[in-house]
Amino acid sequence: MLHFFPPNNEKVRAKIPAMAGTVDVLVANLEDGVPMADKEAARAGLVELAQTVDFGSTQLWTRVNSLDSPWCLDDMTAAVLEAGNAIDVIILPKVEGPEDIHWADRLLAQLEAKAGLERPILIHAILETARGVANVEEICLASPRMQGISLGPADLAANRRMKTTRVGGGHPDYLVRADPNPDDLEAPRQHFQQDLWHYTLARMVDACVTAGILPYYGPFGDIRDLVACGDQFRNAYLLGCVGAWTLHPDQIAVAKEVFSPSMAEVAHARRVIEAMGDGTGAIMLDGKMEDDASVKQCHVVVTLAEQLAASDPELAERYGIGG
Repeated sequence: MLHFFPPNNEKVRAKIPAMAGTVDVLVANLEDGVPMADKEAARAGLVELAQTVDFGSTQLWTRVNSLDSPWCLDDMTAAVLEAGNAIDVIILPKVEGPEDIHWADRLLAQLEAKAGLERPILIHAILETARGVANVEEICLASPRMQGISLGPADLAANRRMKTTRVGGGHPDYLVRADPNPDDLEAPRQHFQQDLWHYTLARMVDACVTAGILPYYGPFGDIRDLVACGDQFRNAYLLGCVGAWTLHPDQIAVAKEVFSPSMAEVAHARRVIEAMGDGTGAIMLDGKMEDDASVKQCHVVVTLAEQLAASDPELAERYGIGG
């Protein structure tokens, strides 16, 4: 869970110490959602939190303003020089090509040296333009600082001139429809809503895996619709994403549930691994063929369960891992 919050909002800022440890990442958002008049206040709020809050196992990230804005340079300077000891990752919005990552990489190196930091701050890019999607492979490979990439569906939709006003998720008019009944052309026909983001997510996942970095789904804007939020997150999970953004506390439990394999998945994966022995050859299990490719798939699920259980006692008990 990458949980975004506006650090310029004093009431929200006061809740952050209690949220540390309840999510994987807290993201101080300096970009979208912060009015122009509050940009400096948001930056100051980030610095205050970084200097006063013990985030424990939760990482602190910040999303700076885009490289073509008048705030980006000051955002990055403050983040490194005044908050760098607490910040793990800087999120760059609207990345269009590897040149954007090269610029940020060089600037971070200079600022880290000036601040005397002993570890590098990593970079997370957001795909929000058609050009960024076209260059996603080069973006992923642009720097050893690259931590991962998120899909930014709203800005990407606008840039592509897609005719949707939603922040992530599907659209009821993007569908396929069954053929008409030849004996009754007016009869109702089944139709099924399609996923607007399947192509982009799949390409992003492939690019991230190629570079050895992590893919994430971005925001789901309809805070009330937790069912559709879970569906969109699940699509991303099944395609290979490791997590998603949460914009409201109600979405945190959805993300945790969706991006954690079920007990049934883990149990089946263990059963296949055990039945396959050394992992070679092929067997029949419950009427289905299992082979070395099946074992590799099952190791993905079991490894994820073990990684999650290592830091989450509730999941450790669910999966029967540990003492």
